[in-house]
Amino acid sequence: MNNEIILGIDLGTTNSEIAVVQDGKIIVIEEAGNKIVPSFVGMSDNNEILVGTPAKNQYVLYPERTIKSVKRHMGEEIKLELAEQSYTPQEISAMILKRLKAIAESYLNEPVNKAVITVPAYFSDAQRQATREAGEIAGLEVVRMINEPTAAALSYEANHKTNKKILVYDLGGGTFDVSVVSLEEDVVEVLASHGNNKLGGDDFDQKIIDYIIDHIKPQSSKAMARINRAAETAKRALSNQPFVTIEEEYLEQQNGTPIHLSLELSRDDYEEMIADYIDETLEAVHIALNGANLVASDIDEILLVGGSTRTPLVSKRLEAEFKQQPRLEVDPDLCVATGAAIQAAIIAGHKVAASVLVDITPYTYGTSAIGKLNGELYPYMYVPIIQKNSSLPMMKTDVFYTMRDNQEAVEVRIFQGEDVDALNNIQIGEFMVEGLSQVPQGNPILLKLELDLNGILNVSAVEKNTNLEKSIIIDNAISRFEANEIAEAKKRIDTIFGDDDNHHTIVQSKALIEKAERMLDQASSEDSEDIINLIEAIKDKNDLKESMDELSDILYYLES
Repeated sequence: MNNEIILGIDLGTTNSEIAVVQDGKIIVIEEAGNKIVPSFVGMSDNNEILVGTPAKNQYVLYPERTIKSVKRHMGEEIKLELAEQSYTPQEISAMILKRLKAIAESYLNEPVNKAVITVPAYFSDAQRQATREAGEIAGLEVVRMINEPTAAALSYEANHKTNKKILVYDLGGGTFDVSVVSLEEDVVEVLASHGNNKLGGDDFDQKIIDYIIDHIKPQSSKAMARINRAAETAKRALSNQPFVTIEEEYLEQQNGTPIHLSLELSRDDYEEMIADYIDETLEAVHIALNGANLVASDIDEILLVGGSTRTPLVSKRLEAEFKQQPRLEVDPDLCVATGAAIQAAIIAGHKVAASVLVDITPYTYGTSAIGKLNGELYPYMYVPIIQKNSSLPMMKTDVFYTMRDNQEAVEVRIFQGEDVDALNNIQIGEFMVEGLSQVPQGNPILLKLELDLNGILNVSAVEKNTNLEKSIIIDNAISRFEANEIAEAKKRIDTIFGDDDNHHTIVQSKALIEKAERMLDQASSEDSEDIINLIEAIKDKNDLKESMDELSDILYYLES
């Protein structure tokens, strides 16, 4: 166990990072001198997979062949289009993870098959399971998922000695959450979390994009892709300067006239655009404080996580609210990955200056039952079983009773949320317990909910008098991949990345055929006939290697 390497991965909306602990030191692994891998996936003109910077660069020219911000779709039952092919969000995320895995293996010079992956604290059950599935498709066993703010706290406070209460404000490219964390000696305990899975720097970009579109009406997807890039560049520039000029020459042509973009944006105007979003994050901060039974003056330190916290308005508003300057000494883009690496090292049994981690659930989980709502009997009263902000892992059992004599079955519906009306919450699973005893009403049914360290929920219902049991694992609120679907997805992604043994041969054969077809005009009638026959043999995979070698010889002869 002590020689085992487990990676720490921050799978972000905008950027991703990978880290590992070596000889007690935390290393953020670089690729070509860069510690950040953009969370972009693309397909080149030659149908080669692009991940990271090459895909981000391609996005401006070929947005239809590029996918960004896939994290915002995790847990959704949708297909994403990439170069006329359809992929699930899990498969696109798996491509990013597979690239990160390859970067790590190149650095470590050995294969690595396990990882700790971070997720937003406010990620739902479905989103967490989709992340686990992405890891599995990428060939990684996800040994633990931890919340991003928790990982950041580990990173900031790996060597803490004093007791303190910390607010972790995590504003990334596509998600926001805030956690209140207690540090006591060797224990990092999350007291409360709140957030929004659909709020982040992408939304800030969109405000600038809307501002640009108000001044220029683009008519092509390529122009929009360039505007997207220009908006992000402007946002970053306004973190360090009061004005920026947004310029894009020859953005497109309209009615034969070249359209150039040149537009000034002030930081004041930009901050006014995003003020409502910052207000929303501060509302979440106070909900988290209330959940921890604390007030602003109880917070000893504020930690900033995520690249979007570089927006000066964030620090300004937090400082006004808490009467203290947020800590800025740790890179907000990297602290989540380094925290994940610390947790990975602890799991692997390596010595590392770190802490025991106590994480929480950001949601309440429960079921529905008949009860009184607004003074009237209602069949879908919400009955919370595991309360929001409970420490993980958590197991809770409650008892329910049949309503009719000789009732043969009960329907169990599991919800996630806080509303007293279960139907206003998110239903994440249901099942029937059938074959109950023929007894009078009031037959007790025990409902047990177990939430593990990764936020995956196990539910079981037991007829108390007979031990008749029905159970399910609720790990996706919509519909999860079946085992065979994951295997198929893994095979599909492996083939795209060239991991399949036949993939290189297939690529080579296509290139050889294309070359042969181009050179047919140069060949004699006898050679032409041989070339055509060999092309057909290769297409039919008849004696593939032998046919390819023979065709290569003929082409070599023609070129010489």
